[in-house]
Amino acid sequence: MARTDFDQGIVEPPVLELIRRERKKALSAREWKFRLRGYGYAIRQIGNAQVVTRLPQGTTLGVLPAGLN
Repeated sequence: MARTDFDQGIVEPPVLELIRRERKKALSAREWKFRLRGYGYAIRQIGNAQVVTRLPQGTTLGVLPAGLN
């Protein structure tokens, strides 16, 4: 079973804008996640939520809105 003890808050606006901008540029979800790694972010799937983490520590920043994937 996956751990679900993460902050349920939404990602901060500047980070969310970066994530949205990179998603528009990427041709696939895989490329999008690869591009975000270059900025020091990762997206993990936990249950039904996509959680943004900060690399390399894996610090949870928040949950992505449902429309992004």
